[in-house]
Amino acid sequence: MPRVERTNPDGVDYGWVMQTTFVVTILVGSPTVAALSIAYELPTWAARASFAIRVGAVIWILTAISAFIYAKRTDAGDGGTPPEADIEMDD
Repeated sequence: MPRVERTNPDGVDYGWVMQTTFVVTILVGSPTVAALSIAYELPTWAARASFAIRVGAVIWILTAISAFIYAKRTDAGDGGTPPEADIEMDD
């Protein structure tokens, strides 16, 4: 069986960054939006949706930048195996 090729662009696992951003944004963003919405009067569903989108966008971009910086500095998401430790498979 042929070996599966791997790439390591810029040393960052972008798939890990995207997945982490998604999960953390939901886990942190939902309670944050709910807590912040208490201080505002949001009489219609349109106002509520607009508020959630505006606050959620800020949370999302901050989470994405933080996850990228973390991955860049710590090699997060690489499975814990340095590239030179890959085992060569015989054909």
